[in-house]
Amino acid sequence: MRGSLQRNGTPAHGAAVGQARLATKLAGAMLCLAGLAMTPAAWAQEFDLTMSVITSPGDGYSILTQSVPDRVKKATNGRVRVTVSDSLVPPAQIATAIREGRVDMSAALHTYLAADEPRMGIFNLPGLINDVKEYKKVGDAFWFEDTRKIWKEKWDAILLANGVWCTQQLFSKEPIKKIEDFKGKRLRVHNPQTAEVVNALGGKPVPLPVPEIYPALERGVIDGLFTSTCVGNALEYWRLAKNVQNWSLGPLNGWAILANPDSWNKLPPDIQKAISGVMDEIQHEAFSRYDEFVGNAMKDMESHGVTFWVAPEDERNRLMQEKYIGPSYDAWYKRAEEVGFDGKAYIEHVRQVLGKSSGG
Repeated sequence: MRGSLQRNGTPAHGAAVGQARLATKLAGAMLCLAGLAMTPAAWAQEFDLTMSVITSPGDGYSILTQSVPDRVKKATNGRVRVTVSDSLVPPAQIATAIREGRVDMSAALHTYLAADEPRMGIFNLPGLINDVKEYKKVGDAFWFEDTRKIWKEKWDAILLANGVWCTQQLFSKEPIKKIEDFKGKRLRVHNPQTAEVVNALGGKPVPLPVPEIYPALERGVIDGLFTSTCVGNALEYWRLAKNVQNWSLGPLNGWAILANPDSWNKLPPDIQKAISGVMDEIQHEAFSRYDEFVGNAMKDMESHGVTFWVAPEDERNRLMQEKYIGPSYDAWYKRAEEVGFDGKAYIEHVRQVLGKSSGG
């Protein structure tokens, strides 16, 4: 026993014990540090993002974009706060505000940009894309990816999600149920292609921002307007323009959620991934809930006595004559040439995806 005690008490052994104790303390310290590293998100960096939208009550656009803050907060465990506002920038500047860095995100409208970039307005060409299924089919085939590149090249914007407005209808004070009824009517339009058709029909297209529409109807500045079924219901245009008609004239419009690249690139990869997941969900819902959004708006208007009218096939065929829709396509092709791409080949690509003949 004594010999054993003597051997354990040597200086060499004492140094070994000290080193072991030091190693134990260091290991404990490392565990503490690891624990700190895994504390809740309060220890992680947080981010505040601003997102500009336009006023569009009742539409899937507003329903889904207003849900962004809660969805992103949940997906990022509270690390990202998004403030959505319809007063940050004017509607016409909602895309350029991204390029200029005035906002971190925005929900922009393709239609507002169609005069500058005609590929943003393919769904406004009469008789080309007639329902939401056709729109998504063309989008999935090539158009979503094509516009992703255009958003980046022309607006320096990162595309996060695509969406679609409720069906466009014609709200008017007097019935417009024959193509002759368009003559002399002052109608608010929101894209150059529909404006060309209204002109060809003898009407007078009038561009107006949304806040001016109701007063213009009250004062008789306009006789009617093309707008989303859902927005027309929510803003109660039917009180003054009691005739709600579906001519399937540019029946669809798209929207897109965009991000400023500087703002986006400041986010860590895990945060980008989480937000991208949210945007995938929103894009899916924009299309899968389309009928729900439109149906709810129509039911609400019907409860207020609104009767909907859909152009019969014979009248629709009259509208689709070359003399009425030709100018719309001609103007689009001309602008495509100015921008620098083959407009006729582009439209033929759309038709091929949809299995339509060159005659539309």
